Amino acid sequence: MLVPLSIPSPDQSVWNLGPVPIRAYALFIIFGIVVAVWLGEKRWAARGGRAGTVGDVALWAVPFGIVGGRLYHVISDNQLYFGDGGSGLSGAVRIWEGGLGIWGAVSLGAVGAWIGCRRSGVPLPPFADALAVGLPLAQAIGRLGNWFNQELFGAPSELPWALEIDPVHRPAGYGQYETFHPTFLYEGIWLVGVAVLVAWADRRWRLGHGRAFALYVAAYCVGRLGVEMLRIDPVTEIGGLRLNVYTSVLVGLGAVVYLLISARRRPGRENASVLLGSGTGAAPEAAAQEAAAGEAAAQGSSGDAAAGTGAAPEAAAQGSSGDAAAGEAQGSASAAAQGAVEESQREP
Repeated sequence: MLVPLSIPSPDQSVWNLGPVPIRAYALFIIFGIVVAVWLGEKRWAARGGRAGTVGDVALWAVPFGIVGGRLYHVISDNQLYFGDGGSGLSGAVRIWEGGLGIWGAVSLGAVGAWIGCRRSGVPLPPFADALAVGLPLAQAIGRLGNWFNQELFGAPSELPWALEIDPVHRPAGYGQYETFHPTFLYEGIWLVGVAVLVAWADRRWRLGHGRAFALYVAAYCVGRLGVEMLRIDPVTEIGGLRLNVYTSVLVGLGAVVYLLISARRRPGRENASVLLGSGTGAAPEAAAQEAAAGEAAAQGSSGDAAAGTGAAPEAAAQGSSGDAAAGEAQGSASAAAQGAVEESQREP
């Protein structure tokens, strides 16, 4: 019997470790965060930043991002929680069951990152650039959690890579279909490509002042727009189009505009001195001023040292010349006195 090709869905997404449930969705989210921070640290250090800064800022950005992602999901898909037959407020807070909106995660996560950057004394745009490769990879890893939850799939499909969905997870009106487009997989593959694109462009043109991050956002929006056209899960629609279609267009255009304007006004990258930070609570401007003051002091010390080095030999030479002249005068006087004594001794 021939079995049509398809991708099976995992039959289990939760494992109980005693009384503690271990959820695949949470594991992939955590793993994605670890990858983003690790890679961000490496890119930050390569740009001249202080080691450990990305981890410090992540302590603010990650909680803000998770809360923002959940809020966006609940607001944009409010019918799942507050509509007829919705799961209510208790369902809205059960984040482990899935449901994080990337736009809310990025928006509120940026607020948390701004707070963390202020406390570390570093500017936000280069920090965002350092994360512009790790973030899409983290998203791609997190999408695997959607596979375990059997969610975020697309329209019915009979392609060889179509995804098998259990009847309990099929949307209303699609119960007769067994396989669907694995849109989470499409998005994950696209995100890996975005990470490669940003890494290449950043190395090729030395993107700075937030342009690497803007490129990541713009490229992601293109792929997300295509994915949204395939998805069939119930969401808020405006004019027959899903809300995230409008969001992808607006955010993507905004990223492109920023990319072009920033490249014209601030070409190149930031000075590495502003990435070092100056301690908790210091502003980026203060860090830059401190670095400039240190550089000026170093130049002044070098000038004083050079002046001292040049003056010392000259003074020594003058002293030696004076000593030689004095010695010569003393020698002449002694010779004259000795000659007078000898002359007196020869006189009768």
